[in-house]
Amino acid sequence: MAITYTWDVSTVDTYPTHESQSDVVYNVHWRLNAEDDANQDAEGNNQTASTYGSQSVDTSDLSSFTAFADLTASDVQGWVETAMGADAVTALKAGLDAQIAEKITPTSVTKTIG
Repeated sequence: MAITYTWDVSTVDTYPTHESQSDVVYNVHWRLNAEDDANQDAEGNNQTASTYGSQSVDTSDLSSFTAFADLTASDVQGWVETAMGADAVTALKAGLDAQIAEKITPTSVTKTIG
């Protein structure tokens, strides 16, 4: 499988003011999307899967604070991945891989009698 992963970390919760800073991000609502360009569904679309959640981020040390207006998705994604830890991120991706594999080769199919 040629699966690519993309993060959506555009929705955040902020403290209006915290330790003399404005709009301090303390929680990120994230979505991790996976797309398999090697396997398509019946309509020819790439197989996809996604998962979502929220992750609190550490605000105890604001010495390298970035103003909200200057934040990038890459910055926030890095915070989320750091807060989660590499093992958790790997597990999320493995779960998405499994969802796509199940779509390609289902282990269970629901049918109607009648």
